Amino acid sequence: MKKERSKKYRIIQALRILSQAVFFLLFFYLLLGTHFPGEDYIGRVEIFFHFDPLLALTTFIASRAFFVSFIFAAITVVLTFVLGRVACGWVCPLGSIHQAFSWLFKKSKLHRPKRIKDNRTAWKYSILVFILVATLFSLNLAGLLDPLSLLYRSFITGILPVANYGISAFIGILYKLKLFSLGDSLVQSMANLAVNPIFLQGFLIGLLFIGILLLNLYRERLWCRYLCPLGAFLGLLSRWNILKLKIDPQKCIECHLCNIHCETQANPFPLEEWKSSECVYCFTCSAICPTSAITFPVRTTPEQIAKVDLSRRKLIFHSLLGVLVVPFFRLSPATRRSSPKLIRPPGALPEEQFLQKCVKCSECMKSCPTNALQPAWSEAGPEGIWTPILVPRIGHCEYYCSLCSQVCPTGAIQELTVEEKTKVKIGLAWVNKNRCIPYDLGTPCIVCEEHCPTSPKAIKLVKTEVKLPDGTIMTPLAPVIDTDLCIGCGICENKCPVVDKPAIYVTSVGESRSEKNQLLLDLIKEKSGPY
Repeated sequence: MKKERSKKYRIIQALRILSQAVFFLLFFYLLLGTHFPGEDYIGRVEIFFHFDPLLALTTFIASRAFFVSFIFAAITVVLTFVLGRVACGWVCPLGSIHQAFSWLFKKSKLHRPKRIKDNRTAWKYSILVFILVATLFSLNLAGLLDPLSLLYRSFITGILPVANYGISAFIGILYKLKLFSLGDSLVQSMANLAVNPIFLQGFLIGLLFIGILLLNLYRERLWCRYLCPLGAFLGLLSRWNILKLKIDPQKCIECHLCNIHCETQANPFPLEEWKSSECVYCFTCSAICPTSAITFPVRTTPEQIAKVDLSRRKLIFHSLLGVLVVPFFRLSPATRRSSPKLIRPPGALPEEQFLQKCVKCSECMKSCPTNALQPAWSEAGPEGIWTPILVPRIGHCEYYCSLCSQVCPTGAIQELTVEEKTKVKIGLAWVNKNRCIPYDLGTPCIVCEEHCPTSPKAIKLVKTEVKLPDGTIMTPLAPVIDTDLCIGCGICENKCPVVDKPAIYVTSVGESRSEKNQLLLDLIKEKSGPY
């Protein structure tokens, strides 16, 4: 009987590992599929986010608007109410990565499990309270620590670019070994995946992700135990689930193996100390119990279980901290006057609403076919860190592309058709005559005008006189910007042949989404009109 029961939980464990592998592969498939598919529409590659109840709640509270796609989060909520935190133990791709690294570190003897009795599991509940209170004041910080946002952002801006460089180096080795057929196949495969190789914050974001993984050297699944706000939220919902822990006192030999090998510090033994809110139902305790004393029967009757140790004093402290941090995150010049470099993707909501909804997942950056969208650092102040901005020196906004508006999981970027997108201004181009080749050297150059995609062209060529140092007068055609036609796509800046600092550049002024960030000249005209 004992052998049969032990085999049962080993089978359940194998099914859990299979479930984790399937969902991780699904995550990875959707991640790699987030690129230009050869058509105008990309499909629902962001669907994973819509099952995240924490993102659904925080974007709703911060923006005071419900994004209909988050209706799928109700499935996760119901599943957690009924079965507990099975989403953490069976579905979450970040949790699967942490478990894989924890297993690897244990097998390599870099981490030795031991019985732990501390209250650090309450940290994630404090983080959750802090995030929710800040969200009440429209400061949405959930994307910084939400596991799905963190995982997507880390892979898109850090892990995939590093893998791309590694594979490129391997392809170079294949060509040196004259394995041209294999090299050509890999080149074609990488081209089909369309991995963007350059991100301004890629080193920092990738380093933070590696650091989070290395925390498993100290505690198994440390992120899940102590820091994950989504895990805390699901833990609060899971207290009334029907899967109950049962320990047979006649079989239990009090060896504490269940506590030592518990992945999330749920403390199965003794039974009165078991924390169902911490249990992710990995069934490790049942599988390793030498006497098969631990089972998980289905019971609908409530039981007395250990509560989360979050005192009223801690709750008040972290709530006040969530309130006080709001003005500090908004102490930025960007709140008074838009940064010229704050060029948002087409379809982005007005800045205040955009920051309330954006969860910094980098999905739009992955979908950008020219690598133009980059994670912000200081351009939007602390509140806007890692939100998407267009950097024309790296890439331009493709004229007939609206992919970034299609993959945004929260509606921070409104979905646009290609036709609608071509009419949206995200900024304006300007010519620096001190660096422009025709204006400064008197030499013909029409690169920016040639690449301008609007019809009629926003960049006009006019004849100008240039006096050279030797007194010679040249009359080349030089670019002039028609601000009524320019949409700020940045291709002129990207293609400008002046290498170090392009002679034509784009700023955010004149953007369609903002009533304030407009040309001062227009305001002057309005005021002087009646006179």
